[in-house]
Amino acid sequence: MILERTYDVVVVGGGPAGATAAHELAARGRSVLLLDRAWRVKPCGGAVPPQLLKDFAVPESLLVARIHEARMVSPKGRNVDIPVGAGFVGMVDRDVFDEWLRARAAAAGADRRTGTFVRRERDADGVARIVYTDGRSRHGAECSVRARYVIGADGARSPVARQCIPRADEGRFVFAYHEIVRSPEHDSAQFAHDRCDVYYQSPLSPDFYAWIFPHGKTTSIGTGSLQKGFGLKESVAALRRSTGLDAVETIRREGAPIPLHPLPVWDDGREVVLAGDAAGVVAPASGEGIFYAMTGGRFAADAVEDALATGSARALARARKRFMRAHGQVFWVLDLMQRFWYTTDERRERFVAICRDVDVQRLTFDAYMQKRLVRAKPLSHVRIFFKNLAHLTGLAPA
Repeated sequence: MILERTYDVVVVGGGPAGATAAHELAARGRSVLLLDRAWRVKPCGGAVPPQLLKDFAVPESLLVARIHEARMVSPKGRNVDIPVGAGFVGMVDRDVFDEWLRARAAAAGADRRTGTFVRRERDADGVARIVYTDGRSRHGAECSVRARYVIGADGARSPVARQCIPRADEGRFVFAYHEIVRSPEHDSAQFAHDRCDVYYQSPLSPDFYAWIFPHGKTTSIGTGSLQKGFGLKESVAALRRSTGLDAVETIRREGAPIPLHPLPVWDDGREVVLAGDAAGVVAPASGEGIFYAMTGGRFAADAVEDALATGSARALARARKRFMRAHGQVFWVLDLMQRFWYTTDERRERFVAICRDVDVQRLTFDAYMQKRLVRAKPLSHVRIFFKNLAHLTGLAPA
């Protein structure tokens, strides 16, 4: 007879997706184990829209900066400054932000353990057993726990996904690297504490972008590329030299793959469902992931709750269906934009030129703030269509 406890759900990964899922289920009275690796901080610009604070009851006190302007720098060095408008884009430090989310999940009743997922097994009664290495053990001893359901929120190239989910090898990735540095004390022509700078230049990134994102006392300087072997560290060093930020203190360096396309399947039809980077929900073109990770975590939690309530694992498939219904169109548009505009410096020069347009700026930030495509101003969409057409055909100046 098996007498040990069986959790309703084991959540593998304690980032925004996993911590959100754990919190949602624990708050509903479900038994939850949140399993997370120690000392893991993902390279991330840290931008969050105000909608995230509202949707997930996140206090503004976690924001380390408020961004009121974005600067886009073209391949020829032309700047386009885009005001956010009446609102702001919040910035968070992932080490503090993620830990707050994990602590909130624990306060709601989730058990926390430090460890790394190894494999899924199955007991004689058919219940899944999650085997993991104990992060508190000096030699990484293997431990295990029983789970009715499993949420894999263990990041890009998720071991849970690779072992349990069909077609998990179809993900596309940007390889990202950033350096956290001490922010300059004063603003300058190259740096502002309330402005995000995005560089569309081949030496810095041949097919994505490089960035300077202020975080209050610190700043994230990074880049990404789909090309394996591209010199990410050399690119960041060059960006720091050109902006004078090579003179400030470097606090830490981080790198990791970032997915840029939702996986075609998120569940195994039995007990496992994915969320966050493991499911591939980072927005193409922009690389925004925190909001989408937390949304995916919530949808995964809802799907598991439905499965527990009905006894049918078919409910797990609802997580992906709900996400794609809510955000799939935005992802499709952003993917199309990245595939076309990011391919050459000539196209990126025209892309930045398009962003000088007031209609484009307004609709871009309206969509970002509301996390959906904005349809309230059809005439603006018509104008943007013809302006895009002019740039595509070369009739408009770059």
